[in-house]
Amino acid sequence: MSRAKRAAVLERIERIEVAITKAREYLDTGAHAQWHGFRPIFGDKKDRPPHRDWIENVFLVRKERALARAEKLLDRLSDD
Repeated sequence: MSRAKRAAVLERIERIEVAITKAREYLDTGAHAQWHGFRPIFGDKKDRPPHRDWIENVFLVRKERALARAEKLLDRLSDD
């Protein structure tokens, strides 16, 4: 069971790192503007690119915090 939990956390870390990479590339070059992770769930702004300030101040902050939590969880699972 611990292996399954560890694998799930490793997969989560990988997905978060991919999202962070795409966000940084968007800020640098404008690539990945239509990536589904940046799309709003509700609203009519589905064809416009996300605002750079939102990516920098909201999206990246949330993803980096989630990455730190997932790494901390992985450490706790490794100690067991």
